[in-house]
Amino acid sequence: MGEFFSLACAACWAMAVILFRRSGETLPAFELNLFKNVLAVALMVPTILIFHGLSWPGYSGSQWVIVLVSGVIGIAVADTWYLRALNLMGASRTGVVAMLYSPMVILLSSLFLAEALRPVQYLGFLLVLGGILLVTWRRNRQDVSLRALRLGVAYGAGSVALMAIGVVMVKPVLEQHEFLWTVGLRLLAGAVGMLIFVTLARGWSRMMIHYRSPQPWGTVILASVLGSYLSMILWLAGYKLTDASIASVLNETAGAFIVLFAWLFLREEMNAKRLMGVLLAFAGVGVVVMV
Repeated sequence: MGEFFSLACAACWAMAVILFRRSGETLPAFELNLFKNVLAVALMVPTILIFHGLSWPGYSGSQWVIVLVSGVIGIAVADTWYLRALNLMGASRTGVVAMLYSPMVILLSSLFLAEALRPVQYLGFLLVLGGILLVTWRRNRQDVSLRALRLGVAYGAGSVALMAIGVVMVKPVLEQHEFLWTVGLRLLAGAVGMLIFVTLARGWSRMMIHYRSPQPWGTVILASVLGSYLSMILWLAGYKLTDASIASVLNETAGAFIVLFAWLFLREEMNAKRLMGVLLAFAGVGVVVMV
């Protein structure tokens, strides 16, 4: 079931990315991320009550810190950066840059979870980077400026790195405790962290202007449910029920779904070079996780 959940997560997240791309045309990344996290927390409360009642998770003190910190860096910061990259360079390019996620998970697992990393797997990192370069580079950048492309790649890569750090941190907790509690508390930590930031930055009035202006709320809500509630449950369920390396490579199929959906629904360009970049990145992921 872990493999099934990981694949389902990939398809669910890919559709959410397409909807987030539409939503991001009028709603900035921070406001969009905060809305989706608050909505996801509201949905997780009855979900936890149905499956676990009022009993609290038996975390130790250090595990509480790990869950909450992983939520702040992996949801509050990482998701905001991902949505920013999505707005800057489109769904297809962002989806391919996100393929760095699996190699980063395995690299961090080798550093902090004592998992061995073979020399040939470094070749996989180079292949993934080559695929990203092939997809994002073009001689005539009429659709995306050079500055937007560079910022988009930086935000996307940074987002994926923080996501990887967050999941590697929390995996031991997932294996020992109820995963719905972990999902809910990570989402809550992300939402509360963002609210604290808005308060300290005195940005409430500016943020509320965006929320009060006309927005495609139907699209925003559907994207939030798919991308922050359902896909988060499927994502962590996959990591709980199968090895991290297997779950991470199956999650990478989201890149193919995103490129396909972006071509079908967003009319983003599909050409031989972009297709070759996707295949090259997938080959790199395969080298890293299958060797």
